[in-house]
Amino acid sequence: MENKKIQDKVTVLKAITSGDLQTKLSIPFMGLGVFLKGQKIKGCLIFLLEVAFFLYMATSGIHALSLLPSLGDEAQGKVWNEAKQIFEYTAGDNSQLILLFGVVALFVIAGFILLWVLQIKHAYKLQLKKANNEHINSFKEDLKSLLDGNLHITLMSLPCVGILVFNIVPLVYMISMAFTSYSKEDEHLQLFDWNGLTQFKRVLNFSGNMGRQFWHVLAWTVVWALVATFLNYITGMILAMIINRKETKAKGFWRFCFVLSIAVPQFISLMIMNIMLQPSGAINVLLQNNGLISAPLPFLTDAMWARITIIIINLWIGIPYTMLQVTGILQNIPGELYEAARMDGAGPVKIFFKITLPYMLFVTTPYLITSFVGNINNFNVIYLLSGGGPTYVGDTAGQTDLLVTWLYKLTIDQQYYNLGAVIGILTFVILTTVTLITYRRSKSYQNEEAFM
Repeated sequence: MENKKIQDKVTVLKAITSGDLQTKLSIPFMGLGVFLKGQKIKGCLIFLLEVAFFLYMATSGIHALSLLPSLGDEAQGKVWNEAKQIFEYTAGDNSQLILLFGVVALFVIAGFILLWVLQIKHAYKLQLKKANNEHINSFKEDLKSLLDGNLHITLMSLPCVGILVFNIVPLVYMISMAFTSYSKEDEHLQLFDWNGLTQFKRVLNFSGNMGRQFWHVLAWTVVWALVATFLNYITGMILAMIINRKETKAKGFWRFCFVLSIAVPQFISLMIMNIMLQPSGAINVLLQNNGLISAPLPFLTDAMWARITIIIINLWIGIPYTMLQVTGILQNIPGELYEAARMDGAGPVKIFFKITLPYMLFVTTPYLITSFVGNINNFNVIYLLSGGGPTYVGDTAGQTDLLVTWLYKLTIDQQYYNLGAVIGILTFVILTTVTLITYRRSKSYQNEEAFM
């Protein structure tokens, strides 16, 4: 047990300074120390990875890193061909690919450094085992351990590689775009350069057009998320409480009626509502035919009407989910609490605010946080119902756009990739800050045993 603790405290510095000659040979020749300590196959595999790394760097890695500071200099050329009597285009540098290959090269180097550190530490651990006459596993025994004692490594390796390749690398690549001029502005789609914090200053500037739109969209996004989360939660809870009462008959039927809206795909419901709410849609036509209005109501064409409409439609979509979440929790609140409160003379309102609501908030705080984050990123409701509109002339953001829908428009529709990357970074920072602060200050985090 004592030897295991010693090996767990092994550091790179200690391995380099206290290691024997075989361990120190692992510094220039990766895997050699492991090979000389008896794990020959593992040592050979590590050495082959070192060879593969240097081959990669020699063939493409160094070139990718050399172009990364400039992101390319040669623009696409246009040459007149006298023989063919046409213009021919010569391929220039593609800054997008240069940035991608540069980011990949940096990750490869980071992975190589990590492997270099691990193999030196492993060689030193083998040295300690040999000095203490402990058993050193063979390659076959190491493979068996991957299905037994080290099963977690087997199960987590593929997901971790997938997260690295499909999440972390693209995320770093997209974040890098925020510090470039990659945009259709000034034709910087093929060849662009680093421009530091220029785009951040542009977005955060109150006086500029882009800054004005950002702060306007951010304010509406926060208001939308708070109102949508609060109304969905409160109305869903009240509905669940009404259905859950002893006096309510056919509880299953009422729950089925509300849950039925979940069975219909959300995008279909929203597209239908979009058609019905148009100036010539079914709702306006019915109201006009019955003489209730003289002109179509601007459900989606006026900013204030559109925002109110979206909030109401979101209630219809979101309440059933909250009702299902809350129903199970309501049924698990101890009945003795209610009986004791009634005996003390508490009425329904006081019971709700003193027993039901505190219990619900304690249990559902994580759900509330995820609902808030989900509403900030609620792309479907905004984009399919209003398309982010109405949009004023000269603006890239509509009056009902959230940060996520505006980001989509900036990148997919308008090709302002650098501005889209900035909006994505700022959205991430805002969500992370709000989520961590809210959750860490909640009672469900600070006192997990309070209602146990």
